[in-house]
Amino acid sequence: MASDTLATRAGAAAGRRRTLSSRAWLTILAVVVSVISVLPVLWMVTSSFKTRATVTDGNLIPREFTFDNFVYVFTEVPFGRYLWNSFLISAVITVAALFFHSMAAYALARLRFPGREKLFGAIFATLLVTAPVVLIPLFLVARELNLLDSYAGLIIPAIFNAFGIFLLRQFYLGLPKELEEAAVIDGCGHWRVYWNIVLPMSRPILSALAIFFFLANWNAFVWPLVATNDQDLTVVQLGIASFQTQYTSNWNYILAAATVAALPMLILFFVFQRQIVESVKTSGLK
Repeated sequence: MASDTLATRAGAAAGRRRTLSSRAWLTILAVVVSVISVLPVLWMVTSSFKTRATVTDGNLIPREFTFDNFVYVFTEVPFGRYLWNSFLISAVITVAALFFHSMAAYALARLRFPGREKLFGAIFATLLVTAPVVLIPLFLVARELNLLDSYAGLIIPAIFNAFGIFLLRQFYLGLPKELEEAAVIDGCGHWRVYWNIVLPMSRPILSALAIFFFLANWNAFVWPLVATNDQDLTVVQLGIASFQTQYTSNWNYILAAATVAALPMLILFFVFQRQIVESVKTSGLK
């Protein structure tokens, strides 16, 4: 009996040591990956405060701090206009996409109608189609509808996204049906069930999708490049590209513009990272 007890304790201690060792290696791996991921961003931010003569010196910490790069970006080019265009377009697309995607996902998850599964399969299949494949047809359609060189042309084609519908549908399939059945018994129609019950329960997943949609459209480059020629409609990524073309050797100005463009996204991520984690936990993708 005593020998069995000692053997059990020894086995448990060895198991705990293996667990601690595995956890330590995972922690080290996470730290290394984090440093590799953060280092380019950190280098961009610190280099934006360097002078033109020292921006390519390879040092992470600037020898001479200067804010002239940011002053130049906001005074010599209409960079504030670029930021406003990107914010307006991204915000409108995000709000509209969440509204229409949530309605479509609710219908595909809860309503019974002929061809529902086939319709969902067709929507899901669009995830296999890459953006360059539909770029020319999308341009031709936008031209026929007189949407080029307008905010509508930048907003409307970007609203539909099969990923959002798929993720919301998976989330709605995990909601308890008893709540909806109780609401229907009380006389609520589908719209009231969707608006008063389903949407309030969808805040975690909607918050995460809002970040994804806003980030994707903030960084949009190809479609704004194709759909607009008007300088008043230039978005921030096009502004940085044109700035780089004009000042190819002046990397201090280019990095300052990139830092300004990245700062809102970094703030948004750190503020709402809890919602992102919660959405992954509750989306049904396990």
